[in-house]
Amino acid sequence: MEDSPFPQQSNVTAYGATTLAIITLEVFAGIWINAFIVCVLCIAWVQKKTLNSNEKILLLLGCSRICLLCFAWVSQVISMIYPNYLYVYSILQLVASFASFSNYSNLWVSACLSGFYCLKIANFRNSFFIYLKVKVDRMVPWLLLGSEIVALAMGIVVYDLMETAQSSNITSNSQENFWEEGITMDKHLFSSFFLTCFGYAASFMAFLFSAVFLLFSLWRHKRTMQTTSMKDLNMDAHIRAIKSVLSFLVMYSINFVCLVLTIIYAMTKENIMTLLISIYLCAFPGVHSLILIFSNPKLEKALLKILSCVKWEFFIK
Repeated sequence: MEDSPFPQQSNVTAYGATTLAIITLEVFAGIWINAFIVCVLCIAWVQKKTLNSNEKILLLLGCSRICLLCFAWVSQVISMIYPNYLYVYSILQLVASFASFSNYSNLWVSACLSGFYCLKIANFRNSFFIYLKVKVDRMVPWLLLGSEIVALAMGIVVYDLMETAQSSNITSNSQENFWEEGITMDKHLFSSFFLTCFGYAASFMAFLFSAVFLLFSLWRHKRTMQTTSMKDLNMDAHIRAIKSVLSFLVMYSINFVCLVLTIIYAMTKENIMTLLISIYLCAFPGVHSLILIFSNPKLEKALLKILSCVKWEFFIK
């Protein structure tokens, strides 16, 4: 009997099947949430012929997260159901490259959003900060372009590293060059891990500094309002803003830890830890985008309008 030209389907564990079902639901919900953001902003773009800086960042962030969730789901399906297909030439490289591009695009655009909020909301008397505050609207398109260039560069680098590593693995046939090829593979793996960690750390540090500066500014302004006995309405708004920034900081910190753990567990077999990490990483884009919707008056109004229409149609039926 002739062998099939395609790799055979592998058995899926109970943990793997459950995780895949949860991830599928998370991806489906996340895509719809981010598609809602993209649709509302595109409609506003067509109507007004322009978008403000905040809307430009949210639009690109929504698009990058849709791509990220799609590639994450495809990667999970292939790795759990058809793991042998990852050894087919170019499939592993393409999956890793597109996943890397969408992931870095999401991380850097998120960092741009955090920096934008910090410059717009925070209040410092430093001359350089004031200069950035005035010029931030002109800087946003260039920051977004730079984010996509960095993401594209990382995707190309990951593709090249994976292709070189796979080629080295294929050509390592003789006993004579086994040690040399092993050293080459270690170098490629180290380069890949180093670049990945550096990209994650750089984007996270950009977000971290922006969030910390914004928290410090909001906390200082809250203390000022307490001493001057300003209106409770402004105090409540600042307290809500502080809680939102703190929640974003916690979510991003956990997301960064999970991304680092994916590198550490890259060579290990499927276990509960890797499955939990995958579940969180797929849930984060949708949950964070949902919080962004309720923190944006235009998006919140559009969502409530849609929900009211759906509720009205439901009662009519």
